[in-house]
Amino acid sequence: MSNTLVQRKMALNRVNLPVSYLTEEEIAQLVAACKKERDRLLITLLFQTGVRISEALALTPASIRNFERKPAMEIVGKGKKLRMVALPTQLKDKLESYAYRAKIEPREKFFGINRSRAWQVLNEARRAAGLEKRVFPHLLRHSDAIIRLRKTGNPKALQYHLGHSSPAMTLRYLSTLTQEDALRVQQEVEFGG
Repeated sequence: MSNTLVQRKMALNRVNLPVSYLTEEEIAQLVAACKKERDRLLITLLFQTGVRISEALALTPASIRNFERKPAMEIVGKGKKLRMVALPTQLKDKLESYAYRAKIEPREKFFGINRSRAWQVLNEARRAAGLEKRVFPHLLRHSDAIIRLRKTGNPKALQYHLGHSSPAMTLRYLSTLTQEDALRVQQEVEFGG
């Protein structure tokens, strides 16, 4: 089999694997377990926007824009592709308030930490929250995707939101929801006797 065919087959198999994610309650526990406002904001940003850790760490106050009078962020994603990502109003207000109090300039990064420190922040929060699951930055992206897809039912909008060039990864999220829903239906079946 050619290398391209093997890669395609592997990608198709990944579409059917469920994606691990955190519930909104688990995210709330992580956020509540953080001692520093910066860390709470980072976790909230990763979850509520679904941005990659590199995108979050590059975020500056100048990245915040408006789209149709609602907040959004200008993100430079993989391959230096520019995209706009919705930013919840409450989170925008918290980020701007934090930037003001911390005296963060418009082109200065909000978080001022590297990827390694971001992983540490998440692991410290996980331990403090008493969560058993392995927690890592991309898990918050998966969590955003699953919950956003559950609420909107729009995989194409999710694909754009996440900056995926191919629908294959987005289909993994849809497959996860479908598998969970199918299991819930099956669990309702009762047999006599």
